[in-house]
Amino acid sequence: MRLLVVEDDEQVAATLRASLTAAGFSVECTADGREAWFLGETEPYAAAILDLGLPGLDGLSVLRHWRAAGQRLPVLILSARGDWTERVEGIEAGADDYLPKPFRMEELLARIRALIRRAAGQLTPVLVQGAFRLDPRRQSLSRDGLPIHLSPQEYRLVSYLMQHAGRVVSQHELTEHLYAQDFERESNAIEVLVGRVRRKLGAELIQTRRGFGYLIETDPP
Repeated sequence: MRLLVVEDDEQVAATLRASLTAAGFSVECTADGREAWFLGETEPYAAAILDLGLPGLDGLSVLRHWRAAGQRLPVLILSARGDWTERVEGIEAGADDYLPKPFRMEELLARIRALIRRAAGQLTPVLVQGAFRLDPRRQSLSRDGLPIHLSPQEYRLVSYLMQHAGRVVSQHELTEHLYAQDFERESNAIEVLVGRVRRKLGAELIQTRRGFGYLIETDPP
């Protein structure tokens, strides 16, 4: 899943990118508030991590623009401004969560996963579909208790489809959520990826709806 990181401190941004990527996310970073405003309204992200002190346009203004435009992506404010009044202002501007700096990466990851989970209507951290069990914290997938090795991209595909079980997901949507904006991919990248996953999991989990996309049933075999 794609995350947008809006952070003008290069060291913090690099740490976030590395840690979030290692946790299985596709990460895009920007240090400019106006670019963040544009990206948040035009690109589909699973969530955004937003600093407040930004050049071009401050973080609260970015957030207000997103919400005024009807953008509902989950937003975690990450800021050195730890005063309670700043937190209240951020929440009232439309933030879903607020984490002051300095922070522990483990807590940030837990909060981001929780935001994404709530946005998808998922109540528990572990996804279970039939015999398959996916644990986002461990980035692991098992079938009947036996672990299945997946590449990072294969894991993202299965995770996204399981989080949207019962809904047909188009190839375009999968492409937008699995790959970073500047990632070069072939036109049939999703078909190839689904084929690789099916060879590992069997053909029954991910179904094809020709002309529409792919589906994991809410109660698969």
